[in-house]
Amino acid sequence: MKKHNFSAGPSILDESVIRDAASAVLNYNGTGLSILEVSHRSKEFSVTMREARELMKELLDIPEGYEVLFLGGGASLQFAQVPMNLLKTKAAYIDSGTWANKAIKEAKLFGQVDVLGSSKEDLYSWYPKPWDKVTADYDYLHITTNNTVYGTEIREDIDVPCRLVGDMSSDIFTRSVDVSKYDLIYGGAQKNIAPAGVTFVIVKTSALDQVDRVIPTMLKYSSHLEESMYNTPPVFPVYVALQTMKWYKELGGVKVLERMNLEKAQMLYDEIDRNKLFRGTVRPEDRSIMNVCFVMNDEYKELEKEYLEYATAQGMSSIKGHRSIGGFRASLYNALPKTSVEALIQTMRDFERKH
Repeated sequence: MKKHNFSAGPSILDESVIRDAASAVLNYNGTGLSILEVSHRSKEFSVTMREARELMKELLDIPEGYEVLFLGGGASLQFAQVPMNLLKTKAAYIDSGTWANKAIKEAKLFGQVDVLGSSKEDLYSWYPKPWDKVTADYDYLHITTNNTVYGTEIREDIDVPCRLVGDMSSDIFTRSVDVSKYDLIYGGAQKNIAPAGVTFVIVKTSALDQVDRVIPTMLKYSSHLEESMYNTPPVFPVYVALQTMKWYKELGGVKVLERMNLEKAQMLYDEIDRNKLFRGTVRPEDRSIMNVCFVMNDEYKELEKEYLEYATAQGMSSIKGHRSIGGFRASLYNALPKTSVEALIQTMRDFERKH
């Protein structure tokens, strides 16, 4: 039986990328060595790292004055590394979900943090947009553009009078982004780019080295700007990231990916809204196209376990909702084919007919 991978992360990779990765595990670029054992200082991997950085710049149309870094530690380390490098006196944050809340907690270790908006009391069922509260005296505004746990997303690049920082862990490469509006974009790559283990950072170099505090060398962004690489990067995930981005380019780039993702999400949301058994958990205007969250309607709540077991038996993998909200969550990342969404919709229709 075919498995349909709706995992929120680590998430689905395209089959061609997995084949390339498997081949490189046996013989990396004709070296006779596995990518798992090759030196990060080797000529071959230096080329891989340079290609990965340049291809990300190309696909996202990153302007001059920005650099791309591939680091370890996940987005969770960035929750601290961002304020460590950018927060002088005070920063503004939007509390739009679990990960935004964790970022706020870390930032408070380094200075004043003003939470300008939060939807926590409504179980993060909408995205706060208090842009009129953002003033020029903030060192930066931090937003989490897509919230995997609760299924909200902001799909625009806002104009604010201070620096803008975006956690785009789960929606990078799903829409065209005006990178020039941001001073820093970061994210764990295990949603739309690579297996777990590597973090991408897109940073405006003029924003760096502006704070007075002493920063450990490993945690200074400027330490990693040199192509020679300050320390050993996550070699294998970087290689897979490059193969994924090559696949994106072959497909036609970000605009094509965006069109595909909008279609997949619309299909599923239409079924949720039509089907008498289910309902969405997010205001329609803030619905994520990456993480579709839904529950059973109240009168059918007792069927939740039965549907999960039925859908799983039909090959739907990892559709159980996050433990904090329950229900169901279907993550529709770039590599998930339309046929998988169609298969999920069919299980919902079949289950509706049964009940």
